[in-house]
Amino acid sequence: MGTHLLSMGQNGRSVEPWTPGAKNSHCDAPKHKQQSMILVDINSPGITVKRPLTIFGFDDASHGHAEIIFENVCVPAKNILLGKGRGFEIAQGRLGPGRLHHCMRLIGAVDRGMQMMVQRALQRKAFGKLIAQHGSFLSDVARCRIDLEKTRLLVLEAADRLGNKKARGTIAMAKVAAPNMALKVLDTAMQVHGGAGLSVDTVLAHLWATARTLRIADGPDEVHLGTIAKMEQDCERLIQIVSFWADTSRLFAHNLCPCPEQKKDD
Repeated sequence: MGTHLLSMGQNGRSVEPWTPGAKNSHCDAPKHKQQSMILVDINSPGITVKRPLTIFGFDDASHGHAEIIFENVCVPAKNILLGKGRGFEIAQGRLGPGRLHHCMRLIGAVDRGMQMMVQRALQRKAFGKLIAQHGSFLSDVARCRIDLEKTRLLVLEAADRLGNKKARGTIAMAKVAAPNMALKVLDTAMQVHGGAGLSVDTVLAHLWATARTLRIADGPDEVHLGTIAKMEQDCERLIQIVSFWADTSRLFAHNLCPCPEQKKDD
């Protein structure tokens, strides 16, 4: 492998020291062992930070994601993390905790949005009375709180199961539920704020954009829904197999040892 690696191309990554994934196009190893994770110094010759990447007009510069160009970048081979071909392993190892981390951040964001929504409703009047006195608002805020607490409990359950194979399905459920719940509640908070809720005068628009991003980051909803459905089908197949063998065992036992009534008739 030599003492150095050569990297070319471009990718979107954090602009701090980071760990991009690299793959040799001629690698004939199994597909899950074709990638390596490499620690790269952002100040290495040949690296150009082309532009910060924005989501709904927001960016996280200077610590967020950017489009980065690699031109004949030389990286010491010792910078490979864990070893050659273990990039997929590293990425998979952080996915569960990473997804839960996103969910927990969303819970906090929605809590903040709820607080802002209620404060606004207690201060702002519409049609001659406080927004908080309108029946429609009371129903909305109650439903928002219910949705938030249901999702919080799901995230707590997923965290409790972390490290167990059973956590996979629960994490997938949390990863789908949390962003969708956040979008619904934050949208309600933005509606209560009127035009201000759509502007950068409050943090609500940024929180909403972040929640929408997390329906795609670390796996889109469709991937997680597929995981949940597959686990349900696998569970049903297992139940059918167990039931089949239980019925077979009972039939076998019955043939070996007929009941007393059957013996008497014979």
